[in-house]
Amino acid sequence: MLKKEVVILIAEDDVGHATLINKNLERAGITNTIIHFRNGEKTLDFLFKKGEGPHCESGIPYVLLLDIRMPGIDGIEVLRQIKGDERLKKMPVIMITTTDDPRVIEESHNLGCNHYIVKPVDYESFFSAVRQLGLFLQVVEIPHIDDEKKQ
Repeated sequence: MLKKEVVILIAEDDVGHATLINKNLERAGITNTIIHFRNGEKTLDFLFKKGEGPHCESGIPYVLLLDIRMPGIDGIEVLRQIKGDERLKKMPVIMITTTDDPRVIEESHNLGCNHYIVKPVDYESFFSAVRQLGLFLQVVEIPHIDDEKKQ
């Protein structure tokens, strides 16, 4: 059985930050498909198959790189909805944010985030963090979304 390629979802309202994450993933040798959402609502629409536009597909493994501070539905609420859904709760969610408040970090972990990365301001530190993320994606087994389990 062939291993399906992980699709990387980036939920980040700052286009510059999203571009930086994308370029650093490429620089680290990660060539996976990347889908960018500029807010929490579009991210949830994709995952919960609501509204117009593309939606997630059954049988595909996804990992979500999630910013916290986004207009409208913030990253904490996106995380809460994902981890509260039987079909989506096993999808890895990695918080990548400038928020280093210990209470927010603890809340994110309590809600089920898999990793929490604080965006360093320094470019080389940021590249190093993204490169480590790329290595992580190469070695872990990520469960796919299975619509047949949805009630």
